[in-house]
Amino acid sequence: MATAALGGDAASMVAVGLVWGATNALMRRGALVWDRRSRSLPAGSGAVRRWADLLLTWQYSAPFLANLSASATFFRLLGDAPISVAVPVTNATTFAATAVAAALLGEDTRAAPAALGTALIVLGVWVCIS
Repeated sequence: MATAALGGDAASMVAVGLVWGATNALMRRGALVWDRRSRSLPAGSGAVRRWADLLLTWQYSAPFLANLSASATFFRLLGDAPISVAVPVTNATTFAATAVAAALLGEDTRAAPAALGTALIVLGVWVCIS
């Protein structure tokens, strides 16, 4: 019974990692949009104005909200699953998903090291959950 529960939790951990990874790449892209736009702000614009402008940039705020939702799910998972499994599985999946999402968005990536790292991550996640 505990193994079946861990299997469901493992799927949730991988899902959280996938959302975190995808939103990391999307938030980076949104931050670049904001950065280009913020260069037109007056030189003396305060930090609060810049933060507000960042949060009003939908290319950043939409993935940010999805990322926060995944964080809430992760904290719920920590109450149900062993931390020694939840953290490595989720973080490893996040790393791999960030690399894949960045490549899909056209960012410069070194394909061979990213593929090797992703394969090792998949192997490590499999070892953690089996």
